[in-house]
Parts: sequence; C-alpha cells; structure tokens
Amino acid sequence: MSQMELVDLDSLVSSTHLYRRFHVSLPDATEVVAAVSHLNGADGYGVGRLFRCLLVQFMEDLSDQELERYLEEDLAAKWRCGFIVSEPTPEDSLFSRVRSRIGPTRLSQLFATMREQLKAAGLMSAVFTVVDAPHLIAKATLWEERDNARQQHIEKLNNTVLPKVAVDTQAWIRCKGKKKYWYGSKEHVSVDRQSGLINTMATTSANLPDAQGLRHVCPTQGAIYGDTGYCTAPARQTAAQRNCHLAAIQRNNMRSKNRDRDRWYTHLRAHEAGALPRRGQESILGLLADEGV
Repeated sequence: MSQMELVDLDSLVSSTHLYRRFHVSLPDATEVVAAVSHLNGADGYGVGRLFRCLLVQFMEDLSDQELERYLEEDLAAKWRCGFIVSEPTPEDSLFSRVRSRIGPTRLSQLFATMREQLKAAGLMSAVFTVVDAPHLIAKATLWEERDNARQQHIEKLNNTVLPKVAVDTQAWIRCKGKKKYWYGSKEHVSVDRQSGLINTMATTSANLPDAQGLRHVCPTQGAIYGDTGYCTAPARQTAAQRNCHLAAIQRNNMRSKNRDRDRWYTHLRAHEAGALPRRGQESILGLLADEGV
C-alpha cells in the first residue's frame, strides 16, 4: 500500500547549507533577473530561473550533462533554482541555448555583478587567492588539418604548421611533463580561497607561460598562492605591480627554496583544487573569461 506525504522542500534544506547563505545575500538576484527577463520563454522554465541554474553550475563547476543530473538528484539545488520536488528539471541542451540567448558578454557582466554582490555580503574576498593555469583541450581531431597540410605538401603537423591550416589559430600542441601531450589553449584562473569560488578567468594561447598569464587574473591586493609555474620573474613583477604578495612554490633547483614553506603552500593550495575548472568548453566557466588573448 503506497502512502502520500506532503513535503515542504524548504524544510529539507539544512539551515547551514551554503546555498542558504547565498540565498540570503541574493534573495532573488533582482538585478540579474531583471537584466534577462526580456528574453522570454526558455521552454516554460523562465530565463531568470535558468540563470539560477547557471549560477549553481558556476559554483559547482559542472558540465551541462552533470548539471542536468545534479538538479534531478540534489534537493538543495532544486530549492536554490526555484523548482519543487516533483517538477521536472531542464535537459542539458537547454543550458547551452539559454547561454546563447543571454550572450557571452552579458553573461560575463551578470556574473561580475553577482561577484560584487557576494563581496559586499562578505562571502568573497581578495585576501587569499589561489591561481593556476589548467589546459583547455580543443574539441578537434586534426584530421582536416592533416589533410590541408598534405595538400600543401607539408610533411609534418606541428606548431609552426598548425596556424596555417587550423581553424583555431591560437591552439597549440603542448606537453605537460615528458609524455602528456595535448592540443588546445590555457585557462588562467584565480580562486577566492575564502569561498572556493572562481574570481577571474582568462583564456590564452597554450604557449603562454603561467607566470606571464598571471597578469590577466591577478587581484589587486592580498596573497597569491601558486605552483612552480609562478616562481619566476614575470609573476613576481606582476604581483609587485598589483600590490600583492606572491607565495609561489619554488623549483627544486632554486637556491632559495624552503621545503617546509613550500609544503605549507602546497597544503593551502590543495583546499582549492576542486574549484579549478576541469571541463573547459563544456562548462559555464568557458564563457566567464574576463579577458581573452
């Protein structure tokens, strides 16, 4: 015999849940929803509600497919986005359509507005920042590029040839370590250590060193924690110009290396590892670059 029970979704979300803190600080995301309300429709869900889905995607660093499943299974996410327990949630294809409808420029501006509101509410700060530059793998097989190179009687497909035959002229073949090759770009990211949220992003060509890319995501105050890619002169100069303290792990061959200090830096950075983007163009974060180079 089946039983029915009336459930209040609000009562199922813990009073200490992180989403409640954001809900109190940004009750209806008034400025944001007003900015996109004229876009209409969105398959009956409303653009304002779908934008809240994109906000959850941004906070949790989810691909579109993962966001679809997350909204189906997580009650707190349903509550934050304005769905009821029994209501069907959007399919993953809808998120890309609503992003296209809002547009990357407006979307970036909206997230910048949200970020400032979170800072004003004390949920984000620029006191401690973690930086990194994960690679962004291009969605390309290079078969067409190979054929174009052959038609031009070019025998090898390398970084000298690719800009002449590839659609993406900024994509490069790079190697991380000695064996891990990849083709694409770089995402330079700064993460607010207090909240774990991504503060700034920039997409650059893959051949730009991490230390030089720091200028695109460097805050204007506080301490910056980075790996060995940020221990060289370009990063130190950028940090000094922005009035920041650079706390980068030094390479083993450096005379000034302090292993105890670097272990401590590694410990501090490890807490934010999950906040760094992992899925590149499939993620909402691919549209949040404050500066593309």
